[in-house]
Amino acid sequence: MDTRFLDDLTPGQRFTSPGLTLTEAEIIDFAWRYDPQPFHLDANAAADSPYGGLIASGFQSLAICFRLFIQSGILAESSLGSPGIDELRWLAPVRPGDTLHSEIEVLEVRPSNSKPDRGIARLKYQAVNQRGEAVLSFIVMHLLRRKPA
Repeated sequence: MDTRFLDDLTPGQRFTSPGLTLTEAEIIDFAWRYDPQPFHLDANAAADSPYGGLIASGFQSLAICFRLFIQSGILAESSLGSPGIDELRWLAPVRPGDTLHSEIEVLEVRPSNSKPDRGIARLKYQAVNQRGEAVLSFIVMHLLRRKPA
């Protein structure tokens, strides 16, 4: 695993995750649990919605995008959590059969002034479908360890 610490990251650096294909069953299961709106739950109701068919919850797409990067292990030994997410935007619907991957860009790296063993890296995430369309974007402020001495 190629773990990166705060000191290993530089603005402009990019990472790309493997893809994940969503099934209709996964979309409906997530919706029942966390976002029970008709256009996420019922193909017939979704057909009459502005989306013209079943779509994944934006929260599901967000979680998948984040998971795909985290599973890469790039921050496995350095991550200390996050104080928040900024600029979350859902840009296009995600449908059954869509394959999403994550594209991450390092925006800023800032060592802590009060705790020299850590700092904040601002990373811009985009979930991109199999057609190369960005379907969501957000910025995470990752609290990361600095490289061990």
